[in-house]
Amino acid sequence: MKPNRREFFQTLGTAAAGFGIGPVLLSSSCTSSLENGNRQDGQILFIGDDIAVADTAFGKVRGYILKDIYYFLGMPYGADTSGKNRFMPPQKPQPWTDVFPAVWWGNTAPQNMENRYANRYQSFQDHWNYDDVSEDCLRINVFTPGYGNGKKRPVLVWLHGGGFTNGNGIEQDGYNGENLSRYGDIVFCSLNHRLGPLGFTNLAGVGGDEFGASGNVGMLDIVAALEWIRDNISNFGGDPDNVTIMGQSGGGAKVTTLTAMPSAKGLFHKAVVLSGATLQVGEKEYSEKLGSYVLAEAGLKKTEVDKLQQLPWKEYYAIANRASLKLTEETPSGPAGMRRGFSPVVDGVYLPQHPYYPQAAPTASDIPMLICSTFNEMSPSRDDAALENVTLEEVAERINERAGFSAGFGDKAEEVVAAYAKAFPEKKPIEIWSMIASNRQRTVALADEKSKQDAPVYLAWFAWQPPLFGHRMRAFHCLDICFWFYNTDLMLSHTGGGARPRKLSEKMAGSLLQFMKTGNPNGGGLPEWPQYSSGIGETMILDDLPEVKNDPDGEARKALPA
Repeated sequence: MKPNRREFFQTLGTAAAGFGIGPVLLSSSCTSSLENGNRQDGQILFIGDDIAVADTAFGKVRGYILKDIYYFLGMPYGADTSGKNRFMPPQKPQPWTDVFPAVWWGNTAPQNMENRYANRYQSFQDHWNYDDVSEDCLRINVFTPGYGNGKKRPVLVWLHGGGFTNGNGIEQDGYNGENLSRYGDIVFCSLNHRLGPLGFTNLAGVGGDEFGASGNVGMLDIVAALEWIRDNISNFGGDPDNVTIMGQSGGGAKVTTLTAMPSAKGLFHKAVVLSGATLQVGEKEYSEKLGSYVLAEAGLKKTEVDKLQQLPWKEYYAIANRASLKLTEETPSGPAGMRRGFSPVVDGVYLPQHPYYPQAAPTASDIPMLICSTFNEMSPSRDDAALENVTLEEVAERINERAGFSAGFGDKAEEVVAAYAKAFPEKKPIEIWSMIASNRQRTVALADEKSKQDAPVYLAWFAWQPPLFGHRMRAFHCLDICFWFYNTDLMLSHTGGGARPRKLSEKMAGSLLQFMKTGNPNGGGLPEWPQYSSGIGETMILDDLPEVKNDPDGEARKALPA
């Protein structure tokens, strides 16, 4: 907790921020008191034998109360995934008889942690939170204002970013669910699940039916977490019939993938995608070939696939990553949009088709969706002030081979730069570079495809600029998360804190809460937000003065390669 947060909560009025930090009055219904009026400088953390104890299907859990919000952290929703459970669908956790201490985050899924903090500015900006790493990682966190009195609150399930290879449920301070839980009287959940080679190595081609699920077990973990929510969340004051899934970057890709999984159908009812507009996942042929490369790299025969389950996870990771590099070098090109490496795969069983390509999966037809991206998913000049003075000609050179998270534009680079400069004449060349590298092509494609279905879709473009690093951070990848979660005064290294970001955050969080409750974000504080239609391109611009514009970068996007 930040050193200055105590003073912040004492001085910030509850009418503006929705905080209740008075003394907690425990009752048999386990519902906390949300006092109004003057605040006392009293105890705000409560933990003990008879405090914050709840039931689950597997045994009792004990959490704690912080500023009137109940924290239940690191609860098992699945068994240890090591040994015989590696590459297998998630298993139920073993029931326990003692009270489980749900007072700390669960283990982070195995991933490459080397040089995680190598970029000191990046470490400062995102304030990474990582703890123990192990295959016993199927854990869920729950934040709730109260439970045990029959009240059913909307439930939000947060899926962390990091592609399909990195991250955890509390990777950034802004992932914390306390403030949104209090502000909206909702239940907030976050979770860890298998990633990378341990979550998405497709061994079906070499191991047969026994390993038929192996290419998608990381996604099946999330389905298991949603099943845990269905079966247990009422014990924490949540409504299993009103669940919204939400993710950013790789988490957004997980959201779109879940909407295409039959096993996830009915486990959630609304979806939010932030900077993760994924239309396609992995191809079966490629992923099975990668599985065969992994087996060969380990020096094993097809009859010895089970030996991969016995390797220490770090050794297996090294083998799998070498195999992936070899396959990439041998197949430098592939179908447009094809995912490489370890990610979910269209296997015809757990994932029958790509989520939104060539058309939206029918399982998504009744799911309202809110989609958002940021103006500047990447900001080239954050760490290099000299780049603020680049010319448009230099921008064209820079995006020739590489443009942000994607490949460069080659011979079309100059045409693309000219199109964006014409569409946004008030922007500096460095901003044009950033917007091109952060273009909305896939975001709009997702909205277009989703809009063909019955359920509504709402589109936003986050433009707010933080006053940090000499204003060079711009509206970068991940910035909008803390605004949606009412955490701008918690994620200070993203916003700087204070009234300005909080004002926008109140409107965004309020609109998210409305969407969770009704499938429509209107009435939460933002201007009237029309449904998106592909012919008009209605887009909510999220800035100090939010406004709706119709396809604001439409002409510029026409210059982008298809």
